[in-house]
Amino acid sequence: MQTARTAPPGEIVGTADQRIIMHGVRWDQFEAILALRGDVAGLRMTYLNGELELMSPSRSHESIKTLLARMVELYALEQGIELSGYGSWTLRNAPKERAVEPDECYIIGDARLKDAPDLAIEVIWTSGGLDKLEVYRALGVAEVWLWRDGTIHMYRLGGERYTALDHSLAFPDLDVSLLARLADTDDQTKALLTFRDSLRF
Repeated sequence: MQTARTAPPGEIVGTADQRIIMHGVRWDQFEAILALRGDVAGLRMTYLNGELELMSPSRSHESIKTLLARMVELYALEQGIELSGYGSWTLRNAPKERAVEPDECYIIGDARLKDAPDLAIEVIWTSGGLDKLEVYRALGVAEVWLWRDGTIHMYRLGGERYTALDHSLAFPDLDVSLLARLADTDDQTKALLTFRDSLRF
């Protein structure tokens, strides 16, 4: 295992995520670190070809990802969509040397029939870090949302690459731009009520 470096502190000083990237980490070493961590909350790992990112999300990061999750789940409930949430499920593929723990992820439909999420959501609160899309690509996650600066960028996996989307294919009728605007709100209850009202009119 080689030296570690601290990723850039980000644009929002004082509220940045804490992130360290370690280089030259073998897959078996990653597995050992994962086992040592166990189910301890608050530390998310991403592995890509010998690089291991350890990230402790800030309060702001967690607030945004939680509010996004609550709105997606409210939308599914109101629309009668069968949706199963798996939070930061550790997704991994040893032969491809890829692993990630999403901020949130979901399976649409019968979860017993699928080994990977239909949708993963990532909050990009602090700059730097590993290429999450490259990790998700190898893991076969159909759709990925990246929230950054009040905008959700959506990507759909087709063949061996992701392409940008104008609207979600997982939820074609969902106003994703509204989700993005409401996600970075201090008053979560007010944001949820605003979102719920938008679904009922």
